Amino acid sequence: MADLPIAAVTRVAKNAGAERVGADASEILVQKAEEFLGELVREAVKLANHAGRKTLKEEDIEMAAEKFA
Repeated sequence: MADLPIAAVTRVAKNAGAERVGADASEILVQKAEEFLGELVREAVKLANHAGRKTLKEEDIEMAAEKFA
């Protein structure tokens, strides 16, 4: 069961230029988005832990995102 709402992910795809998004494409977009967010958060958690914090901060997310750029 997906945690991200399909409608929100479809809206992101449309805002990025997709004219139409099929139901099967929406489902895989949700799956891939959740996988990416999971990886991003895991990397950010490593950075926060290294800094001696349990709380994720903006800079943790920004630095983690650089790994995927």
